[in-house]
Amino acid sequence: MTDNSLARRPQVWISVPPQDIEGLPDAFSYVYWDGTGDFPADPADAVFYVVPYMKGPTAGALPLPRMTGVRVVQTLSAGVDHIAPHLHQLPPGVRLCNARGVHEASTAELTLALILASLRGIPRFVRGQDAEEWHSGFYPALADRTVLVVGYGSIGEAVEDRLVPFECEVLRVARGARTSPRGPVHALSDLPELLPRADVVVLTTPLTAQTRGLADAGFLARMKDGALLVNVARGPVVDTEALLVETEKGRLTAALDVTDPEPLPPGHPLWHAPGVLVSPHVGGSTSAFMPRARRLIRSQLVRFAAGEPLDNVVATS
Repeated sequence: MTDNSLARRPQVWISVPPQDIEGLPDAFSYVYWDGTGDFPADPADAVFYVVPYMKGPTAGALPLPRMTGVRVVQTLSAGVDHIAPHLHQLPPGVRLCNARGVHEASTAELTLALILASLRGIPRFVRGQDAEEWHSGFYPALADRTVLVVGYGSIGEAVEDRLVPFECEVLRVARGARTSPRGPVHALSDLPELLPRADVVVLTTPLTAQTRGLADAGFLARMKDGALLVNVARGPVVDTEALLVETEKGRLTAALDVTDPEPLPPGHPLWHAPGVLVSPHVGGSTSAFMPRARRLIRSQLVRFAAGEPLDNVVATS
């Protein structure tokens, strides 16, 4: 095969080394760019762009203004809030796809870990071990609790899958009311009624204009005394100042994989707020990520090459 024949093939910008993905269609030439350094080729030649993962909020958008021939932008994140604001820079009809199916397992695992760690006092035990202190006593269990999942999409469903063996009640909220195999899914407008019932509130929503600041002072005030807020969505879904008021009073506790601001800077009061457990936005970055990301990229490119409908289309420019 000649270099000229490769050059004539439509170009795919890919943020995973193409040699690491078996079964990529031969219809394309592949340009690897991980979001660092100079562009490896002319962005105008790209027809399909796989956005680099975990390179900050701006790196992935850098080539978009020059991608005049792109037809598909595929993120490797569940949320697209870092790319969606740049769609106006793209030609009409470009499809933006998210990574549904990639992060459900690992994010749901961490959600359960944060719930259990917070309820059962694991941070206190770790600090006690460091200080050689024995903190015995009674601690809350997850059993018999009511868990409210706000943002009942694929990640919310995966969270419930893992909650089932723990003998707790699950309430579900999504943008619009519907039914699910496990029971009713309530609309966001039902939150004022549901929040006082929940011992644990889990946020798994995407960051949109509707969900930015969703967990504000009013939302938090409706949560019952002693309830736990778990955020594995995006930091700005929660009003940080309002959360600090509630945790400083000791009325609520929180487990946060995402924060606003993020990364959380040294000296920020969330680091030492009572009853707050912070993890550094690691919900999706586990050993489960890469196998699922490779499968998604391969599947999408096979569909694109065949002219078939793509999965996970969330917006069109």
